[in-house]
Amino acid sequence: QVQLVESGGGLVQAGGSLRLSCAASGLPFSIMIMGWYRQAPGKQRELVAGITSDGMKNYADSVKGRFTISRDNAKSTVYLQMSSLKAEDTGAYYCNARRIAAVFGYWGQGTQVTVSS
Repeated sequence: QVQLVESGGGLVQAGGSLRLSCAASGLPFSIMIMGWYRQAPGKQRELVAGITSDGMKNYADSVKGRFTISRDNAKSTVYLQMSSLKAEDTGAYYCNARRIAAVFGYWGQGTQVTVSS
């Protein structure tokens, strides 16, 4: 079955960096659109960054210039490098995998990121 396993979350001071990883299995990773979403307490889940199968990237305005999404198809893994972290980046970060023609996709269990100010 499909599995997405996130890792790399934790507690970091404002201005610090973290690198999240999402290892995928049970799906054709190289053709999937991969995304990182986050959900802060009391707020809706929002897209942070996405990357297509051919490497096109998009970012939420709030993270442009600070976060970088990348993928390693050989390892079926997508990464989110987060720098200059702010308190408002705090939340649960989820990995999503979606086929290009699909409305919905697969979700990981999430990893918590807490930025202390």
